[in-house]
Amino acid sequence: MKQLFVLVACAVVLSGCMSVRRPVVKAWEAPPGAVYAQRQLYDSNGAVIERIPFRAGVSSVTVENMAKLEGCVGGTGAGLMTPQGPVEAYRMICENGKVYTAKCELRQCKKI
Repeated sequence: MKQLFVLVACAVVLSGCMSVRRPVVKAWEAPPGAVYAQRQLYDSNGAVIERIPFRAGVSSVTVENMAKLEGCVGGTGAGLMTPQGPVEAYRMICENGKVYTAKCELRQCKKI
């Protein structure tokens, strides 16, 4: 009888230890608060290539439709390259690696 009591007590203790969950950090996820520096890119002359973050603008959809008519599709879309205002410049990177650029004045866009 004592042996049965000891076995049941051990089972209860072990099942309680198994139910405790620990947070799992996956290899592809950065730990909270981690900041990583972006790698610098250089052109053939040694000048630093500046990375511009994607920003959607008022005429992004118009420029994307213009690019689609010329066979340029894919990527994140047409991003605003200049500050918002009456004259804006947009850039879209196509699937084949070409770059489509357009200039929009008061929402009237033309290919550059």
